[in-house]
Amino acid sequence: QVQLVESGGGLVQPGGSLRLSCVASGFTFRMNGMRWYRQAPGKERELVATITSDGTIRTYSDSVKGRFSISRDNAKNTVYLQMNSLKPEDTAVYYCKAPTIDAWGQGTQVTVSS
Repeated sequence: QVQLVESGGGLVQPGGSLRLSCVASGFTFRMNGMRWYRQAPGKERELVATITSDGTIRTYSDSVKGRFSISRDNAKNTVYLQMNSLKPEDTAVYYCKAPTIDAWGQGTQVTVSS
């Protein structure tokens, strides 16, 4: 079955960095675009970044543009989210997802606080 396992979250001070990873299995990863979402307490899930199957096209929400970078390694079935210059408003649970597949992982908590 499809599995998405996110990791790399944690507690970081404002201005710090984190690198999230998502290991996928159960589908042909290299043939699928991937997305990172986040959900803050009391808020709807928000699309943060997308990447095409070959990694050539990447998009970002306005709230993270210039600070976050999405990438992937198709040999490792893994998509990454490099997060720099973190702000308290980036605090959320972060999830990866393939847009064509109805499955979510457990997410990884990111907390930005001094």
